[in-house]
Amino acid sequence: MTDHIIYVSASDAEKLRELIREAQSTDYRRSEYLKMLAQELSRANIVDPREIPSDVITMNSTASLVDMETGEEMTLTLVFPEDADPLEGKISVLAPIGTAMLGYRVNDIFEWDTPDGKRKIRVDKVLFQPEASGDFQ
Repeated sequence: MTDHIIYVSASDAEKLRELIREAQSTDYRRSEYLKMLAQELSRANIVDPREIPSDVITMNSTASLVDMETGEEMTLTLVFPEDADPLEGKISVLAPIGTAMLGYRVNDIFEWDTPDGKRKIRVDKVLFQPEASGDFQ
């Protein structure tokens, strides 16, 4: 992660903080991914859901991403862990790429740690964002 400004809606921030609190009582409490999510939330610009820019990846957003090195395109939906299904492109916010993509905007570039090293990913498009469609929950 970087010092780049990310945006998180207040309702998403509340749900994510609750997720972190609940995970503290499970085996997941020692997870690096949980720590990374907490760090991302601590640096995020928290805004009212009605004021979140429509080109920001929020929870339950679907985004088109491009690997800057390979040109590979991927379409992913950022979801809470219980809704994750990698075969359907639904990526948990607790997965490394899920945590990495949270709050970034179209044309932003973020880094994602993989077993093969860091990958630089550009947000090409936000194809769906709940807040942009009037869902402010």
